[in-house]
Amino acid sequence: MITLASEESRFDEQRTARASDQPRPSADAPIALELENAAKRYGETTAVDDVSLAVREGEFFTLVGPSGCGKTTTLRLIAGFETLSDGTIRFGGTDVTGVPPEDRDVGVVFQNYALFPHMTVAENIAYGLNFADPPGGVSDDQRVTELLELIDLGGMGDREPDQLSGGQQQRVAIARALAPGPDVLLLDEPMSALDARLRERLRLQVKEIQSELGITTVYVTHDQEEALAISDRVAVMNAGAPEQIATPREIYRRPATRFVAEFIGDNNVFEGTVRSLEGERATLEVGAETLAIDLEEREVATGDTITFCVRPENLQVGVGAERGGSGGENATTASVESAEFLGETTRVHLEWHGQELLVRTPDPLSGDVAVGFAPEDVHVVAVDRTASSR
Repeated sequence: MITLASEESRFDEQRTARASDQPRPSADAPIALELENAAKRYGETTAVDDVSLAVREGEFFTLVGPSGCGKTTTLRLIAGFETLSDGTIRFGGTDVTGVPPEDRDVGVVFQNYALFPHMTVAENIAYGLNFADPPGGVSDDQRVTELLELIDLGGMGDREPDQLSGGQQQRVAIARALAPGPDVLLLDEPMSALDARLRERLRLQVKEIQSELGITTVYVTHDQEEALAISDRVAVMNAGAPEQIATPREIYRRPATRFVAEFIGDNNVFEGTVRSLEGERATLEVGAETLAIDLEEREVATGDTITFCVRPENLQVGVGAERGGSGGENATTASVESAEFLGETTRVHLEWHGQELLVRTPDPLSGDVAVGFAPEDVHVVAVDRTASSR
């Protein structure tokens, strides 16, 4: 007897084996979807504020941000479920601003999969063909069979939705959206109702289905880890507009604003005043401490205020000689407030001159600890030249 769990495990293994074979879209791929100065207002409230972005053909593009940041409204504008207050939306260079949803050639997967309980799996998928003919001139039955094979549910078309696992139901919802062969696939937090372990497994499945088809995809999530794990590029949304659009690696390693630095993953953000400069290195007064940082080719002057960040994995910690000494360069002392055991590592919360610092260590810490970081492990987020220019 094959259980749902074993079927999911087989699916994961097959998708993982194919993962390395899927190329990412090139930087010069044609633009499939473009928003230009897009805005949406509800009375006095601005939900989307002058958004301009472009998504390439075959790209997995993710909108991530906290609740109320405008990411879902942006997706609904792309789908045509909401009308623009200002701006333009183009698909493949064609203006679709006033085009209704059914004529935009998009497939949409919502937070609630909304499978029809009175229909079989095959009938649910075929429902997507009620509004458009299947691509390639194939019959409806042929298209359903193709999609069942794509989502690794071949031979399961006669099952009812309640006979499927959560992951299988999600894949059926995706297949239904893909049935008419849309140019763009839109997914609005399709895994938000699932537990963390299942989310981790399903995000790989979604990415691999998208890669196999090469379909342009816009994905909405509030989960930063999910956005980094599956995306070709990420737009970090805040207050109705993107604060940064870049690859996941760039977003994590080189956040463009303080909001991005603090929202994406754990981070330690500092502000300091430049007291001296020597080549590419600056000495800053940060609270009651003097710290050295690399400037990453930033132009600064004495008196400037610099905002910079250091990821927890780049903080060095020691407790006296038995723990390895001083905490490295920029050594200072902090007090342990609390610790969270996370399995592979422990996230330790430190108090440092009224500021919380986060560090990851193999074991819990207690008491006062030496902490430091290498100047080259700093990322400069912003330079305020107001003070030095006065």
